[in-house]
Amino acid sequence: MSQFDYIKDIAKYGLENDQEKLLSVLNELIDYSKKSKKVNFAIQLQSILKESFRQQQSSGLAKVGSAAYFQRVEDKEADELILEKITSDYTLANIVAENKILDDLKFFIEEHDKAEILRRFDLPVANKLLLHGPSGCGKTLASYVVAGELKKMMVVVNLGAIVSSKLGETSKNLAKIFRKAALEDCIIFFDEFDSLGKVRDYSQDHGEMKRVVNTILQLFDYLPQNSIIIAATNQKSMLDEALLRRFDTAIEFSLPTEREIKDLVNLTLKNGSFAFVSKPAANKIIKAAVGLSYYSIQKTLITAIKRSLFANAQPETIISATIDTSIWKNLIEDEKKSLTR
Repeated sequence: MSQFDYIKDIAKYGLENDQEKLLSVLNELIDYSKKSKKVNFAIQLQSILKESFRQQQSSGLAKVGSAAYFQRVEDKEADELILEKITSDYTLANIVAENKILDDLKFFIEEHDKAEILRRFDLPVANKLLLHGPSGCGKTLASYVVAGELKKMMVVVNLGAIVSSKLGETSKNLAKIFRKAALEDCIIFFDEFDSLGKVRDYSQDHGEMKRVVNTILQLFDYLPQNSIIIAATNQKSMLDEALLRRFDTAIEFSLPTEREIKDLVNLTLKNGSFAFVSKPAANKIIKAAVGLSYYSIQKTLITAIKRSLFANAQPETIISATIDTSIWKNLIEDEKKSLTR
């Protein structure tokens, strides 16, 4: 497309009052201008977009009458796209992970705890966090930890409701959620973020997927720094490259090592009510558990605790018990077999 084609589309969508397509074309023109070495023009367009967005934010809630009515309607529509709103008590002490993951989470949290220092020096606050890696390795737990440490409400998004086969609906649904986050100063959590890639599966042209990605890029660019987006995915390769670059921090999770499995076991048994019948036998099981996820290992251990407790002659009266390692061993073996089927 030439610059004139972009201008014609801008005029068309502006007259039709189609803000979604107008923003998409404007962002395409900005990219085109940068590639054409018209950098000053691109910067001016970006400034106009950002100023317009700020004005909408500052005046949107102050309006009354019909504007207030439409705001209530949009709030209701946005709520239908949310699975749950939660407050979290989890802290960094509740997560077991490799040191780099813990350090990255600490730094991300610290940026928000000390945001005033960064603002004083006109430095940006990282507010877009991507968590990626195998299932069951702590991505969702990490989002709960961020919410708990920062004492922010977390909105868990229903991606199934957001992704729509109707032309244009996916982009509109995303915009509603991001506006809600901006107004409520909360964390938006997208689990299985790669589901957005499944837009390609619908019987629609490639232009729809491009519009969805452009919408997310725009929403990321204009997200207030006190709002936070956390996205988790098992399929990082499915995400658009331009979208990946918009995340301030990307943390890769992996299956636990033997040391991390020991830490997970100690964390699970920290209240001291349960102990292994044989520590050497438990250490052998820990070695055998390498290759399983944190979730699978903790699940089998808790099941072994329950079965050991029920095997006691008088489980109602005991206040501490031993864990039958043979039960845990069998559960670990079954879990490994289930992965090879």
